Amino acid sequence: MNASMALHTDKYQINMMYAHWKHGTHNQKTVFEAFFRKLPFHNGYAVFAGLERIIEYMEQLRFTEEDIAYLREQEEEYEEAFLQELRNFRFTGNIDAAREGTLVFANEPLIRVEGRIFETQLIETALLNFMNFQTLIATKASRIKYVAGNDILMEFGTRRAQEADAALWGARAAYLAGFHATSNMLAGRRFGIPTKGTHAHAWVQSFENEQEAFQAFAEALPNQVTLLVDTYDTLHSGIPNAIQIGKELEKRGKKLQAIRLDSGDLAYLSIEARRMLDEAGLNEVQIVASNDLDEYTISDLKLQGARIDMWGVGTQLITAADQPSLGGVYKLVSREVDGVMQPTIKISANPEKVTTPGKKDVYRIIHKKKKKAIADYICLTEEDDVERRAKIKLFDPIHPYLHKYVEHYDAEKLLHPIYRDGMLVYERPPLDEIREYHREQLQLFWPEYLRKTNPERYHVDISTKAWQLKHDMIESYVQEQEQRTRILRENGDDGANGH
Repeated sequence: MNASMALHTDKYQINMMYAHWKHGTHNQKTVFEAFFRKLPFHNGYAVFAGLERIIEYMEQLRFTEEDIAYLREQEEEYEEAFLQELRNFRFTGNIDAAREGTLVFANEPLIRVEGRIFETQLIETALLNFMNFQTLIATKASRIKYVAGNDILMEFGTRRAQEADAALWGARAAYLAGFHATSNMLAGRRFGIPTKGTHAHAWVQSFENEQEAFQAFAEALPNQVTLLVDTYDTLHSGIPNAIQIGKELEKRGKKLQAIRLDSGDLAYLSIEARRMLDEAGLNEVQIVASNDLDEYTISDLKLQGARIDMWGVGTQLITAADQPSLGGVYKLVSREVDGVMQPTIKISANPEKVTTPGKKDVYRIIHKKKKKAIADYICLTEEDDVERRAKIKLFDPIHPYLHKYVEHYDAEKLLHPIYRDGMLVYERPPLDEIREYHREQLQLFWPEYLRKTNPERYHVDISTKAWQLKHDMIESYVQEQEQRTRILRENGDDGANGH
C-alpha cells in the first residue's frame, strides 16, 4: 500500500474540514455510522469485509509534505495555519466494526466512528471505498460457494479486475467467503491464500502440435499437471492427448491432476470427458471448468448433470458484474451541542433515506435451544436490555403492528472495539480464522435465508426507544417546518419559491 493515503478522499471532505477549522468547530465530537440500504444481488444477506484494509489505512493515515504541497496549489487557497493542522493530523477517536466474515443486513451499523469531526469527516471516503468493494465481492463469492457446494473454487479474476488493488483485495474477499485458491500470486504471498494455475492456449499454440505441448508441460511440472484441452478439438484431440499423457505419467509414478475446459458446452463436454477418462482408467483425474462462470451458470450446469469438480471463476466475481456497487453510506447520528452529545437525523423525501438517529449497537438474537438466528436488533447504546437478557420486543419498523416478544435467548454483539483513543485495540485474526468464522456464521442461519433465489427476508428490528426517538425527531422537524411556513405566510411570503 502507498505510504501516504491521506488524500484518498473526496475534495469536499477537505473543504468541510477547512470550514470547520475556520469556524472553530473542528473539535466538535461526533458519531458516524456506516451501513448499506439494500442487499446486493437480491441476496438474503451480505458478507462484511474490508476491515483489514481499513486498519492498514488508519495505521498509515498521515499528511506528508507532498500532500501539503499539493493542497497548497488548490484554488480554495487554504490558509497555512490549516495546512499546519493537517501536518499534525492524527486519528484520536474510536472505531467499532463487525468482524470480517459476519453475515450482515441492510440498514444496520457495520462501522461506528466516534471522534472530532475534523477526523471523522476525513476518513469517510476511504472507509466506504474499502467496505463497499470488499463486502460486495465477499457476498458474490459466498453466493457462488453456496451453489458450488463442496466443489473446489478458484478465483481467476486478476486480468479482468479494475486495477491491481481490486484484484489483490478481491482475491482476499473471495477466499474469506469460501473460495479455496487464487491465481493471483501477490495475493498468495501477501495473505497466504493457496495459489493454483494451469496453462494458457498460447502454450499449446507455441508448439507444433498439441501432443508436443502437453508432453513438454508434463516434463516441466510432473507433480502439477493440469492440461487445457480445448485449444483445437476438445473431444477428438484435447482429451485423447491428455489421456495419453496421463498414461505416460502413471508409468513414471506420477499422475495427471486434471483437465480444464474453457469453452463450448461445458455440461456435455464434462460428461463426455468424465466417461473418456474413466474408460481409460484415469478415474482420479479431475475436471476443471472456466469461462465467465458465476452462481447462475454453475447452478444451471449442475442441474444439467455436469461432471465438474473444480470451478475457475473470474470476471463475473471480481467485477461483481450483475451489481458492481454496494451503495454503502456514512451518516452522522450524534453530535456535541454545548458539551452534550445530541442525536441527529437526516430527513429526506425518500423514506428509505431517513436515518435512525443516535449512537447505536447491533445484537444478533439467537434461539437459545435451536442455536439459529431469529433477528438482528438495533438499540441505542445506553439501553442494556439485551445485555441483561431482558424480554425485548421485535417489530417491523415499517409495520410496527407486526411484532413479537422474545425472552430466554442468546445474543451476539456485532460491533467490536477496533480503535480506542486512536490506538488499535483489535487483535487482527489470521485469514483462515476469518474464513472459518464465516462458515460458522452460515451455520447460524436457516437455509431459507441463504438460498440464491427468492430468499426469505431476515428481520432487522430496532428497539422501541430507538424507534420512538426517530419518530419524535421526525415529528419535531415537521412541526418546525409548519411553524416556519405559518410565519412566512403571516409576513406576506406564500412560499412560492419552495414546496
